[in-house]
Order: sequence, then C-alpha cells, then structure tokens
Amino acid sequence: MTDDRPHLAVIGAGPAGLAATVAAAAHGVRVTLIDSAARAGGQFYRQPAIELNAGRPQALHHQWRTWERLRDALARHVEAGRVTHLTDHHVWLVERRLERRAGGADRNAFTVHALLGPEQQDPVEVRADAVLLATGGYEKVLPFPGWTVPGVLTAGGAQAMVKGTLAVPGRTAVVAGTGPLLLPVATGLAAAGVEVAALVESADPKAFARRSRALAAQPGKVAEGARYAAQLLRHRVKLLTRHTVVQAHGDDRLEAVTVAALDTDGRVRPGTERRIACDTLAVGHGMLPHTDLAETLGCRLDGTDVQVDDEQRTDVPGVWAAGETTGIGGAALSLAEGHIAGRSAAARLNGTEPDPRIWAPAAKSRTKLREFFAALDIVYAPPAGWTDLVTDDTVVCRCEEVTGGAIREAVDGLGAGDVRTVKLLTRAGMGWCQGRMCGPAVAGLAGCELAPSRRPFARPVPLGVLARAGEAEADRSAAAPPDVLPD
Repeated sequence: MTDDRPHLAVIGAGPAGLAATVAAAAHGVRVTLIDSAARAGGQFYRQPAIELNAGRPQALHHQWRTWERLRDALARHVEAGRVTHLTDHHVWLVERRLERRAGGADRNAFTVHALLGPEQQDPVEVRADAVLLATGGYEKVLPFPGWTVPGVLTAGGAQAMVKGTLAVPGRTAVVAGTGPLLLPVATGLAAAGVEVAALVESADPKAFARRSRALAAQPGKVAEGARYAAQLLRHRVKLLTRHTVVQAHGDDRLEAVTVAALDTDGRVRPGTERRIACDTLAVGHGMLPHTDLAETLGCRLDGTDVQVDDEQRTDVPGVWAAGETTGIGGAALSLAEGHIAGRSAAARLNGTEPDPRIWAPAAKSRTKLREFFAALDIVYAPPAGWTDLVTDDTVVCRCEEVTGGAIREAVDGLGAGDVRTVKLLTRAGMGWCQGRMCGPAVAGLAGCELAPSRRPFARPVPLGVLARAGEAEADRSAAAPPDVLPD
C-alpha cells in the first residue's frame, strides 16, 4: 500500500523538532523525525541511557511535565503510523529538486542523506515533500591559557555528562564564562554531589536593571532565575560576578584556575587575580545556531541565525526552520516556534493557506521570548577584552594546533582580514570540527565577523558513501522522466 499524504521530514528531535512533529502529524501530514541521538529530547531533554535504570530522571530536569506530554504525543503518532522516528541517523546533506507536475506546476522534492548508527558508515536516504530544520545549537568556545588541560570542558558538556550518564566530571568544580546556561549547570553539579567552588560570571548585574522592562515581561523566567539563585545559596556556591577565568593550571590534570575581576570596559583589573583549587572547570560563553544544513540549502542568514518569516518559513521554498537554528532562545521559544512551523507546514502541504489565528498564542509567546532573549544577549555578551587573555602560545585551533601567535601573525604580518584567509594561511579550522570550535575565537582575534561557512556537508562523510551516492544519483538521472528538474 502507498501513503499519498504529504510527507514532511523534521531534522532534530529537541523541543522545536518534537513540537513541530506533533503539530504536523496531528493535521494530516506524514512525518519522518530524524535525529542523531538514540532517544528523543535533544540536549534540553537529554535522558540517561536506558541501561542505567535511572529511578528518578525527572530530578535532572525542569519542565518535566512538558517533556512527558511531548514524549507521549510522539509515541501515539508513531503507534498510529503518522510519524516515523529514525534514531541514530546523522544527517550530512539535504538535497532539493523541482518536480514538474502534469499541467506545468512545479513541486519541491527533497532527499535527506544520513549515516546510520554510531559508526556512521551505512547511508540512508529519506525522501520528502518539505523539510523542517530543528538542528539546535552548540556552545561558543573562547580559548584562554590552559583551556586544553584535561578537566576543562564546556558547560553543556558537563551538563550532558550528568544527564546522560549519571556521572560527574570531578569532585570540585568551577563553573565559569557567561550566559544563562551556567545557572542550571552549577546547580545540577551541586545537586549531583560535586563541590562547586565558584560560579564565575563575567556579566555585570547592573546590566539587568538597565533592561528591566524586557525582563519583567517574562516573570516566569525571572522566577526560574530566582530558584536557581536559591539553590546556589543552599549549596553554598560562591558567586563571582564581573569576573573571568584568566588561566587554568595543571599538566596531566586540572589542579586550579585563576580568576580575576573585570573593569567597566570588560578587561581584567590588575591585582584582582585569585587562585581557586579544583579538578573540573565547566566553561561556556553562550551558544551558536547549527546552520550547516540551512547553508547548504541556500537559506538566507542574518549573522549566524537562519532567517524565517512569521510562519517559520525560510526563503527556500519547502524549507521551514525552528528553534535555536533561527536564534538562540531556550526551550520555551523553541517549543513555540516548532508548533508554528509544524502547523504552517501541515497546512501548506495540504494545499491550504494557513490562518495565523490558529497559532496566535504561540506567536504571542514567540514575540515576548524573542524580546527577552535579545536583552539577555546584550547582558551576557562575552567580556570585550577576552582576546587580551589569549597569549601567543595559547592553542586556539585544537585540531590543527594553531596558536594565537600564528593567527596574529596572519592578521598583522600577512594582512588576513577574514576567517577564511586566516584558515588558508594557518590551517585554523581545517581539522575534524571544520572550525565549529575555533571559528568564534579566530574571528575575534582577526577582528572580523563570523561569516557563514557554506560547507558542502554538515559532517565528515566516508568516501565510499559519497561514491555510492554519486552512482545512485547518476542512475536516477538516467532513469528520470524529463519533468524532473535539478534545482
């Protein structure tokens, strides 16, 4: 039997992808939910491995009831055959073609290419009439002396370790950097039995007062922050605001970090350095959207964010985007955007004009949350003088072992003025991560904006897979009727 319902491929099973899948499936669209993890939830709803038999996984999360509703709704749609949930599928490319229908009208046809399983060797293709990108975000990493010492990890990495493995990264931790993620990371580590020696936040508390109107419009978020503050007090975590990590110390293992106060210009105040003993440093400086797939499809970006309209449509026909890929804004904003995107995609795939009134509550929430997080972006900007801490022998690109001195020489001595030129002169960003980790640091040291990368693939792909994909495409092109047009 064939299923003639319109087919939507949703990439990413975090809050945005789940909300979109549930909304679209409930309105007559066949959905394939594709995700790289073994279980749905993304980073925000990351679950302990089933083998660990966690007795109270809800203790690791807030908004647990929201997760339960999404999880149960997804299960019902899967059981009813409205949703196919593909786990351990690592998407590396989305192709778009135009198919000419009888009568001359064109329609979109997408092929999602993925690699199956932890070894990422077996190719899988999913064909769909439309694609919804809910690929989330990743942490911004800014280097400093000693950041490559074992025991230094990202704030999100520490959180993922606790949520996913029920293990802790060490006995005594310092949580540092800037951004709202530091609060749940610090409280989560403390609740898991780690002694959190300090929470080092570079933001100035006075900056919150200057944006009180935007913050007051989200009393729930303010209350959430207050609850985290109460937990810090209960666990006796020392809070150091307008401070930053200057250096991490240790050879085979982290032994201590040096922190210092910042002046009003965001630069270290001499003489304020203090050393804190610890075996773990969880550090983060905000998030960046995952836009690799959007870039290869040709979606327009504004800075680092995928641009969308009021329906969460990109400027590429047949492609929607929701969640962190359109701008970092947390789980609540991702849920609102995902719901709108799913309803819009379902309506348009079914050949009807969407009525914005059907998602008015989600749109209202989206507007307020975007204003709220725009204010937080200003408050939680990394300190202006962070590049001053990067010494010439500090490794910036870990894959290719490129130092701060080499990047400065490329800029000051050889005239490089953008990330791509620095990459060509120093190899910074040519390694396994393709600049995802070092890109912001290279841009900061070069004094330029972090431009879209336009990578051909979203992740490394075995040559054998590319060869087989090329052969399959050649066979399809030879067999295709003349009304199938490449985009």
